[in-house]
Amino acid sequence: MKIALVTGATSGIGWATAEHLAAVGYKLIICGRREERLKELSSKVEVETYPLIFDVRDKAAVDAAIASLPEEWKAIDVLINNAGNAHGLGKIQDGNVDDWEAMIDINVKGLLYMTKAVVPGMIARATGHIVNIGSVAGKEVYPNGNVYCASKHAVDALNSGMRLDLNGTGVKVSQVCPGLVETEFSLVRFKGDEDRAGAVYQGFDPLTANDIADLIQFIVTRPAHVNIADTLIFPAAQAGSTVVDRKA
Repeated sequence: MKIALVTGATSGIGWATAEHLAAVGYKLIICGRREERLKELSSKVEVETYPLIFDVRDKAAVDAAIASLPEEWKAIDVLINNAGNAHGLGKIQDGNVDDWEAMIDINVKGLLYMTKAVVPGMIARATGHIVNIGSVAGKEVYPNGNVYCASKHAVDALNSGMRLDLNGTGVKVSQVCPGLVETEFSLVRFKGDEDRAGAVYQGFDPLTANDIADLIQFIVTRPAHVNIADTLIFPAAQAGSTVVDRKA
């Protein structure tokens, strides 16, 4: 049975991805900072799970978590670099430096730390698949998105760089770039302001976490000779970062 490691598995796309991969028989290493959420997820899937509680921003914690895996869990077949966040929405001159650092530390450095910890084993076994969760914000910048967009542009560049560097090793690299997905994303971005977060998804049918998880499941279950290198997925009402057909 193959093993998938999913970061940011405590909610949203990470949670849904864990459920979708469990449905096709993957054993799961589920990672996040909220132990109670990981326990709940473990109880909902019908496969073996191994929860790891740590923050991807902490390199020492990442290394210790991966090193702590029992021998039977070390052969990770799929790494889903999903953990990420957005904090704030405002002009660069008004930006909060703590918010900037949180986005860069999680979206960029966290992805790098996880990849650095897991990919050597994949190379040694000459097989593996890394799926990086990017964003439309990594394809086009939108007003007031400055640092978040920059962090996701970095993910886009790293995805391409990884694919080039790992060519010939047996390790595949893919990226999924969602548009508007209704999860806790906007609630985190707007720091708990439910009205402001809810307005993001009004007037159209946004994507769900399950839509993204379904795509991830498809990507990682392709034949060994097939690599879906990059995907951009929108709700039907969305045509670009800021172009959305809202009926209300």
